[in-house]
Amino acid sequence: MKNCIIRAARADDLAGACHVCMKTGNYGQDGEPFYRDDPDALGRIFVGPYLAFEPGFSVVLENDEAVCGYALGAFDSRNFYARYDREWRPSLCARFPDPTGDSVGWTRVQQVYSWYHHPDYFCPEPYEVYPSHLHIDLLPQVQGKGYGRRMLEQVMDGLVAKGSSGAHLGVSAVNISAFGFYKKLGFEELIRVGEGKEGCVYLGRIFK
Repeated sequence: MKNCIIRAARADDLAGACHVCMKTGNYGQDGEPFYRDDPDALGRIFVGPYLAFEPGFSVVLENDEAVCGYALGAFDSRNFYARYDREWRPSLCARFPDPTGDSVGWTRVQQVYSWYHHPDYFCPEPYEVYPSHLHIDLLPQVQGKGYGRRMLEQVMDGLVAKGSSGAHLGVSAVNISAFGFYKKLGFEELIRVGEGKEGCVYLGRIFK
């Protein structure tokens, strides 16, 4: 794929970035078959709040046609989650009811709706060492070309400039291909939470 550029994210990138979030929403693989009923379900958590609250730490990868990747950051995770809880989540809960019944039978979309109502604000310790957090997704056709590294480094440079001591990120325990990428960027495993497909591995990198 040619003519890809990395640039600062804008508010009007929301739709394109949400599409990338959905297309990578199956533990790093294509999530479209699972989210056809609501393609923006994941993006309302993992994209929208960052573009709204942390635009200075949001970059996108764009080709001639559309957004094909993004890297997002939050300077102070606890403050970010507090604002999300106060300003963003109430409207989600009002628009999308908490699913009922046995969760074993829920669709992926219903699972995400349950996250709206029961969010997970986990931050690995020691918090003062890794107060910032990062989130990145790239479509398959632009993976392995160095864009991900450049995007994350740009976001991390911004966090360092503002005074962050380090950052963490979460990776699905089954997304094995991502671990080598983060290791090359200097991230080390901090803690594992949950099991199987629901498990998450938190990695951290100290900036100074």
